[in-house]
Formats: sequence, structure tokens, C-alpha cells
Amino acid sequence: MATITKDMTIAQAISVNQNVIPVLLDIGMHCLGCPSAQGETLEEAAMVHGLDPEVLMAKISEAIGE
Repeated sequence: MATITKDMTIAQAISVNQNVIPVLLDIGMHCLGCPSAQGETLEEAAMVHGLDPEVLMAKISEAIGE
């Protein structure tokens, strides 16, 4: 299974591992299917939502068992 990185778009991360979805929803990213998800990286999305990208990546890693 591929590793999820902060440089991936939201859509790419979801396609790698759907267990990332609850993490994103929990931090307020409810528009997972919108056009932004196709072009916005996890790092960009974290910053837009006022979250440190490293904190988001730690939550994702925990959720997907990395």
C-alpha cells in the first residue's frame, strides 16, 4: 500500500486508503468530493482549516496504521 504524504491531493489520499475519510471529516473537511479535493494537497487543506499539517499527518498515520 502506498504511503500518504502531505503533498498528495485529498482525492489521491482517499484513493490510497479510504480510512483517511473519517480523519478529514473530524477536522471539518466535509467537501471531500468537491473540486478543491481534486487539486488541494493535504498540507494546503490543513492550513485552510487552521490545522498544522504535521498534526493532520499524525492523525492520518494513526488512523491508517502507519
